[in-house]
Amino acid sequence: MNRETETLLRDVVTRVKRAVEDQECPAVVSLQGDRFLTLSDYDYLRDDATALGFEERAGARAEEIHAVRWALAVPQVLALIEGDVAARAVSNLPLREGEREAITWMTCDLQDGVDYGLVPYTRRPSGHPVFGDLEVFTVAVRPTDWMPGRHLLRRFGEHGDLRF
Repeated sequence: MNRETETLLRDVVTRVKRAVEDQECPAVVSLQGDRFLTLSDYDYLRDDATALGFEERAGARAEEIHAVRWALAVPQVLALIEGDVAARAVSNLPLREGEREAITWMTCDLQDGVDYGLVPYTRRPSGHPVFGDLEVFTVAVRPTDWMPGRHLLRRFGEHGDLRF
């Protein structure tokens, strides 16, 4: 990941952290091209159609500003089930056994490609989140259709020189 993409990612993650601290859980994407543009969607995790709609809108804006990179971050509840990662929307309900909260993220840069990772967090008894460090996945990741950013990645790849 190059310096520009990392800076964009850290900005997006900081925005999502502030939202989580305010008990909100939007998806946030920042696009960099002819100019910077940041979009958010508070209903992103409601259903697949809503997530797809947000990523389509973000993709259209990426085309408009001739984006060369983007970063997307989404707070989620993750669980490892039979070797696969399952995810659901953050809620005010207690976590079930084996679940953990994290901000999942994806970046895409036309020159450097795609990176994935997360920022784990736990909660104090008061409910206030305590965030861990930004983690980059160092194993091969093949995003599934439920993974945040997958549709945006496809659209970005169709209209750029990205090969994945």
